[in-house]
Amino acid sequence: MSMFKWDVVDPAPGEAVLPQQRLPWGKTIGLGAQHVVAMFGATFVFPLVMGLDPNLAIMFSGLCTILFLLIVQNRVPSYLGTSASFVASVAAIRALDEGNDSSYVTGAILVGGLTLAAVGVLIHFAGAELIHRILPPAVTGAVVMLIGFNLAPVVAGIYWPQDQWIALLTAAFMVFAAVALPGFWSRIAVFLALIFGYILSFVADKVLGPITSVLPTGPDAVEHDRVSWAGVQAADWIGLPSGTLADGVSVVHGPSFSLTAILLVLPGVIALVAENTGHVKAVAEMTGQNLDPYMGRAIGADGVATAFASAFGGSPTTTYAENIGVMGATRVYSTAAYYVAAAVAILLGLCPKFGAIVNATPGGVLGGITVVLYGMIGLVGAKIWVENGIDFGNPVNMVGLSAGLIAGIGGVTLTFGDDFELGGIALGTILVILFFHMVKGRGSEGAGSVTRNLSHPDYDGGVDDAASGGPAPR
Repeated sequence: MSMFKWDVVDPAPGEAVLPQQRLPWGKTIGLGAQHVVAMFGATFVFPLVMGLDPNLAIMFSGLCTILFLLIVQNRVPSYLGTSASFVASVAAIRALDEGNDSSYVTGAILVGGLTLAAVGVLIHFAGAELIHRILPPAVTGAVVMLIGFNLAPVVAGIYWPQDQWIALLTAAFMVFAAVALPGFWSRIAVFLALIFGYILSFVADKVLGPITSVLPTGPDAVEHDRVSWAGVQAADWIGLPSGTLADGVSVVHGPSFSLTAILLVLPGVIALVAENTGHVKAVAEMTGQNLDPYMGRAIGADGVATAFASAFGGSPTTTYAENIGVMGATRVYSTAAYYVAAAVAILLGLCPKFGAIVNATPGGVLGGITVVLYGMIGLVGAKIWVENGIDFGNPVNMVGLSAGLIAGIGGVTLTFGDDFELGGIALGTILVILFFHMVKGRGSEGAGSVTRNLSHPDYDGGVDDAASGGPAPR
């Protein structure tokens, strides 16, 4: 059967539509548009906070989704939106010195994408078990946690101070929307919070007047309107993404390469491996299909897509949990709907006026959204630990991960000679992996009594068990 021929079905209420099936085109188009709304908020918020162009990111999200579907032969329904895994690394690159502009950011991400593609090829031939041996849940959770919590200074130092009260109200609305709103509406909480903050900022300009604060261009506080649509009025309705980024680099640009920048993004590859693995397993469980043979393809496809997008100045990609939520709610897993979503995203990317509206998002609104989003990224690491029963009474987990977490989140550095420095997320990830595997399986009898007494005061014996996280016997 042709890869582009789907069986048309008319399912009974509650009956699933599988990846190789589709509803009539009218309903499929409606579902595709729903997938665009689900991915929309995060897909353009993350390019904004990375200093890249959201319009280009939206367009490439559509192109990369098509590329992903082709590589997995339409067997793994997924939308590729902008990845948050490199946000902290990008912030660290931009903090290095003035020479590390956006071209070095996209160059480093391109290498990260190629690395992820290579991992996918390796997994395709060696089997998915390879992931769990090298990156057990204890390690993966720690890396994801330090990536998220490493972003705290970005919120505190850049976005929140631009308009603290708008940031606070936007954050409060996003928390409420994500938890209290019903069904699909809670899944697009980022998008709703952005609209809420935008409107609130517009009203504040009319009622309270301009605000005086330090903009990202800094360093001095200046008086400015919260919402300025001068760029929106000047933008065309139809055209390719164009213009310049805040650091003067063209929106569409080729990559530049720096070893230090590349090392900073490589930990994000670990997070992407975990994200894609979780995505494939979630889809397999929902559809009742064995997708393990496509695990390597899915991981490699995301890597190829990330490299493809960054080669033109676009943002890194990842499979989106938001769209898994849509599939779970609708029970429609048809890959045909994702081709529709990709086409809609490409059309949006070809509307410069839309991009200008996104670029005009007030800093206070971004502060409110990112203070929640970045915390959620960090807590995903804790979620990985909880779901896999990681036992921190086990000294392998407690001690083996601790140094890497503090080094990564606190910005500890190692200097080699006069020109090279390793620190932050890169150093933290290296220490997490090295220290964990250094002590895994090496506990002697009676070792770890302090950590065991902290978490299991009634535990009276045992040795180094289940280094990847199994609970200690009681």
